[in-house]
Amino acid sequence: MGERREPEAGWRGLDSAMAAAGCWPERSPWIREAMAGLPRHHFAAERLWRWDGHAYRPVDRAADPEGWVAEVYGTLHDAAITQLADGLPSSSLSAPSIVVDMLDSLGLEPGHRVLELGAGTGWNAALLAQRAGSGQVVSVEVDSGLAAAARERLERAGVKAAIEVGDGSAGWPAGAPFDRVIATYAVEEVPWAWVEQTVPGGRIVVPWGQLGNVALTVAADGRSASGWVQGLATFMPDRATTGALAWQQVRGGGPAERERPLTRDLAPLHDNWHLRFALRVAMPTVRVITKNEGGAVTAWVHDGASSWATLDGSAGMTWGGGPRDLVAELDHARTHWTEAGTPDYRDFGLTVERDTGQVVWCKDPSAGPRWPTA
Repeated sequence: MGERREPEAGWRGLDSAMAAAGCWPERSPWIREAMAGLPRHHFAAERLWRWDGHAYRPVDRAADPEGWVAEVYGTLHDAAITQLADGLPSSSLSAPSIVVDMLDSLGLEPGHRVLELGAGTGWNAALLAQRAGSGQVVSVEVDSGLAAAARERLERAGVKAAIEVGDGSAGWPAGAPFDRVIATYAVEEVPWAWVEQTVPGGRIVVPWGQLGNVALTVAADGRSASGWVQGLATFMPDRATTGALAWQQVRGGGPAERERPLTRDLAPLHDNWHLRFALRVAMPTVRVITKNEGGAVTAWVHDGASSWATLDGSAGMTWGGGPRDLVAELDHARTHWTEAGTPDYRDFGLTVERDTGQVVWCKDPSAGPRWPTA
């Protein structure tokens, strides 16, 4: 049996790759220690799923141990898919670099009471408990099967953390208040229950908009929470988020209603994630998918409902359909971002208020540009 078949070798490779990339945070050395003591493969399902370019195919530990280890420890930026629903991923072991980034942003200390939303495999709850202490972590999971499996893994690892079955959007009132709250799935709107169940001065780390994660601090009066975008991260959405159609469904088979020449370079749409984040803020219902083939970028844009556009860098043309002119909207949003000085994604932040809802802002939470999200 070669070394690549051994999970321990997978962990050593990941540890080295994280160190080489500077991903182990100096201010939170406990994370690396916790991951070494509670390695990722101890919490991975026996069957994982790999995308082969057409569909997700099973990778079973018993039948393909080397392939299974490769899925668990692919790269520091890869998630390992642990569950499918209707042919699409519905649960995963999050990418190690993102797990580290979010745990670092949480500012977790021994003795903190922690609420996690989305237990998944139980790995993140185990890492939280390693830092906060035995019995200090409550994790809420909507899927009873996943919850039961997570409990078993935690028990085998000797970690005491509570896994409860419930709707994460309601938090866990029975255990409140919490010093720290962390979500492992993306939301468009941060549930007020999460703020309400966090102590003043407490911290909430949550993936927002399926593109970035934010760290919010609850105000002293408990009536709001506000903070900056910490990093880029693609997370699965809350299972309650339904209704958006896929590109092919929105496009349909009919002819384009609009056709005109392409007037802007598409390369930044493909590789500038600061721009991509700004577009996500300015056009919250719009999804942008890009592909670079031989230096020519193609972008497929849709609103999940009835409007679509294709921007073809090779042909130098755009086509679109539906009530919204998404090519024009995209152009306007790019111009606004450029005129604003091309802000970094870390220049954006989020504020959640009990009475007025949620807004995204840039550079200054009071005086900067603001985008209501509801």
